[in-house]
Formats: sequence, structure tokens, C-alpha cells
Amino acid sequence: MLATLAAELVKLNVEVILTEGSPAVAAARKATTAIAIVTASFADPVGSGFAASLSRPGGNITGLANLAEESYAKRLELMMSVVPKVTRIAWLSNPDNAAAQRVGALFVAAAEKSGKTIVRAEARSAGELTEAFSRMAREKASALLVSDDSTLNPLANQVAGLALRHRLPSMFALRKGAESGGLMSYGADYAVRYRRAAVYVDKILKGEKAGDLPIEQPTEFELIVNLGTAKTLGLKIPESVLIRAARVIEWSAGTTGKE
Repeated sequence: MLATLAAELVKLNVEVILTEGSPAVAAARKATTAIAIVTASFADPVGSGFAASLSRPGGNITGLANLAEESYAKRLELMMSVVPKVTRIAWLSNPDNAAAQRVGALFVAAAEKSGKTIVRAEARSAGELTEAFSRMAREKASALLVSDDSTLNPLANQVAGLALRHRLPSMFALRKGAESGGLMSYGADYAVRYRRAAVYVDKILKGEKAGDLPIEQPTEFELIVNLGTAKTLGLKIPESVLIRAARVIEWSAGTTGKE
């Protein structure tokens, strides 16, 4: 699908292609090396071969990186602050996202060195989520970290719902996860990222080259905590976590209440 869409944009002879996520960047790059590509988020741009360096990417790709490895580590740290005795943690990811898999492997290795067992569960679409959660249940996972992925992010509502059904405390990258009934989310504000991506597009349309525009990394992250979900799961959120939260939600999916 992404390859088809990228090819269509190239045929339309657009001036800039705006993307989100490493799979979309890869599809756009495969379709063109001439048209500028701006992304609102991608993992490990240098390690993935998308850029020569962050300060001077070269080629036709620029935009905003997402500090994936550091973010995974922070999400795990926050989750363990809430459920410190959990040792088996599921990691839901998209196997087709090569960059996320590579960065995720580093996170998994680090987590396992600290004594945690990471249960890998994969889904490429909504239709594969049920089997992914069945695997988590078979492997006796007691918490869930959801990969920051352009395919999984839009499925936050379904993922959060399944996590609640399986009584799994869940951690998302985007606030939509916590708003949909996940326990927490931690990541850069995507509204801010898209506004920054628009600045890149504007510069390119005014004549600057994508390869000359430094790739930005996020400097501000937001923690969202869903107290309604915590109550449903019988969990108490430590004060040390609550005081760091940019937003606290007091209702969970399927209930009503105030923030």
C-alpha cells in the first residue's frame, strides 16, 4: 500500500512528500531520489541509511527523528514504577517496520539484562491484534509496551481495549493510547511534530534543499496517565509518576468522568 501511494505521488510530480514513520520514508525513498521527503517522525535515520548525519542528512530526506531507543527505555522505567514486581512484559510491534525492529532489539536486550523477560508480539494490521494478544496470554505477560509505529498508532483504541480485556497495564507512545483507555503514554507531542514538519516543507518550497536541513530530535516529552484505567486494573499510581504527568485522565474507556 505505501509503495503504491508513493508511486502515485511521484507520478503527480509533487514538490514535497510528507510522511510519518520509517516504513513510509522507506517507501517514498524507493519511489524517488529527486523529490524532497519530509517526515514528522522516523527512527534511527542514520543507522537506517536515510541520512548521512543528523546535522547534514544529504540526499532528499529530512524531518524529525524520534529518539526511539531512549523513549523505549523511559517507557519501561515508568511502567516499572507502577508495577515494579512484573517481570514478563509484552512488546507489541509491527514486524514490517525494520527501523523500529532494529531499535527495539536494543531495548529488548537492555531490558533482559535488567532481569525482565520481553514477550514479543507482532501485528501488521487490526486483523492480527487478536492473535498478538493471545500470544501475550500464552506467554503470561503481565504488562504491555506498544511500539511507536505508524501502523499501530492509529489502532490505539483497539489495542487499549484488548489490553483492558486482558487486564494488562499498557504504555503507549502517543497520547491517544492513554485517552483510549491505556494506562499511560509517553512521547513527543505529535501536534508539535507536524507543525515543525510544516516548517520544513515551507523552507523546501522556498528553495532550500532537504539534504541541507538538519534532522531535529525532540526535546520535550509528555507523560499522560489514565487514573480511570488504573482504578479498573486495581493499580495505584505513585505520586512520583503523577507529578511528572502533563495530563491526568480520571476516566477510562467505556466510562464517563472528568479530567
